Amino acid sequence: SPEDFVYQFKGMCYFTNGTERVRLVTRHIYNREEYARFDSDVGVYRAVTPQGRPVAEYWNSQKEVLERTRAELDTVCRHNYEVGYRGILQRRVEPTVTISPSRTEA
Repeated sequence: SPEDFVYQFKGMCYFTNGTERVRLVTRHIYNREEYARFDSDVGVYRAVTPQGRPVAEYWNSQKEVLERTRAELDTVCRHNYEVGYRGILQRRVEPTVTISPSRTEA
């Protein structure tokens, strides 16, 4: 119905050679249409659709919003990489395998 809508936020971190090169892309989506995005390589919000232009302009005019979003490269991306690296990527456990018959022959 017309009063139903879906808003999505997607934050994606891209890593090259560990954390040597990190890129953050955030996407703002309304009813399956991306209208604005932030790309850390660009450093500001960009409109993807005409409807996203006033939103991107507003966010770019807010110094604290831009500072917080730019900082997420470290506070979110690099932080989560380090947590994941310690918890998952550094695991060097030899796998074990157990083989059992799936049925018995009579």
